[in-house]
Amino acid sequence: MKFASDLIPATLLRRYKRFLADVELTDGSTITVHVANPGAMTGLQAPGSRVWLSRSPSKTRKLPYSWELIEADFGTGRELAGVNTMHPNTIVAQALAADAIPELGGYARVRREVKYGEGPNGGRSRIDFLLEGPDRPPCYVEVKNVHLMRQPGLAEFPDSVTARGARHLDELAAVAASGQRAVMLFVIQIGSATALTLARDIDPAYGRAFDRARAKGVEAIAHVCRLNSGEIALAGPVPIAP
Repeated sequence: MKFASDLIPATLLRRYKRFLADVELTDGSTITVHVANPGAMTGLQAPGSRVWLSRSPSKTRKLPYSWELIEADFGTGRELAGVNTMHPNTIVAQALAADAIPELGGYARVRREVKYGEGPNGGRSRIDFLLEGPDRPPCYVEVKNVHLMRQPGLAEFPDSVTARGARHLDELAAVAASGQRAVMLFVIQIGSATALTLARDIDPAYGRAFDRARAKGVEAIAHVCRLNSGEIALAGPVPIAP
């Protein structure tokens, strides 16, 4: 996923109300930017950090700038990490189109935001991707963004309590139990990650839902991203630790 235009460097002053941050531009002016991230952002919101912003072409948007990247040190030196949780679905869509996710290759059709599960209007939730092909069961893929790292190289999910995430796992478990393929795909926006594990201390209920889902046949895969100020793209799989 290439950014639509060059990102703008700035210095983080503070993040507040989850979706807002104040930053100082290189000319010394201060602006408020949008933060597309509902999580705790542990280790990713230290005042004084160097950040990168995108600017929306919309003339009516209240906050024209969005926070995209931060330079952070996870124990092995400073590196870029992605904070925009809206990007992983775009990253995965492009990777699927390029047949760049081997675990999900060989499907003839990819649909996005398809209703599934039980509930009104034919579905309680929308699956991020539904992969379909002849002579094989459909594959339901849920994508989760990962940007927590408390130990060098070890990415973790989630970074805050997510009842919605646990519900998605239970819905995937029902899909797998019905004989269809169900996959949880974790997209890690920290390039130095060499493995992923669950942050069970942060959200024990999510950990239990993950275990239930795996027991019922839900697959779990994780891919790390390579990041620079012009592009974020999948770089390859990493193992998921217990």
